[in-house]
Amino acid sequence: DRALINRMGFNNRGAEEAARCLKRFRQRGLPLPLGVNLGKNRDTPLERAAEDYLKALRFLEPFGDYFVLNVSSPNTPGLRALQDVEALGLFLLETLDELLARLRPATPKPLLLKVAPDLSPKALDEVLALTKKHRLQGLVAVNTTLAREGLKSPLAREAGGLSGRPLKRRALEVLRHLAEGAEGLALVSVGGVETPLDLWERLKAGASLVQVYTGFVYGGPLFPRRLLLGLLRLMEAEGVSSLGELRRA
Repeated sequence: DRALINRMGFNNRGAEEAARCLKRFRQRGLPLPLGVNLGKNRDTPLERAAEDYLKALRFLEPFGDYFVLNVSSPNTPGLRALQDVEALGLFLLETLDELLARLRPATPKPLLLKVAPDLSPKALDEVLALTKKHRLQGLVAVNTTLAREGLKSPLAREAGGLSGRPLKRRALEVLRHLAEGAEGLALVSVGGVETPLDLWERLKAGASLVQVYTGFVYGGPLFPRRLLLGLLRLMEAEGVSSLGELRRA
């Protein structure tokens, strides 16, 4: 199925240890943009989630170029509910509203929100509205999915978030939906990117940036190089000279 199932969650040694590692990384002087993914602890109730995000952000803020608020991991109990405003109602919408209100003033650096692929169009619109209300810089679309339709492998029944080729169509659908109302926001597309044509489609659909994970695992170390060379060939064939020109096409 060209997919992966991940059920690791946010297992790590905590924000303080991460900050020490990132400080050493920064001291090496490598000119690489660094994004930091933030999530609440597994045992923190939703009503106290903001405290976890704020504490992690305080430790890590000096070292990241941008920060992604992950409210959509399927492996942290209750976390994805923060976005499921259609199913669980006003409380969760207000909780996410409060979370963004408290985090936005905590850093002048870009903040992005990572969304789940399993949200309805109505829920996506609600999340998009909150992103604009709190002046976040963008959205990462999408996280892994709990869906398992059409998979051949018996391993597909195992628990966890699914990524890779089965997520491709849905990731593109969510990107196109968000792009309709995302004026001024950066959209980072991720999910099922395997070929230069996938990259081309995401950029034309409104993506500012494209991330790869599962494709990298299947494709090996030279996978990004093959993607980018293939994209350059597509651009040359179509007479497109820049990514900005491609996004306006």
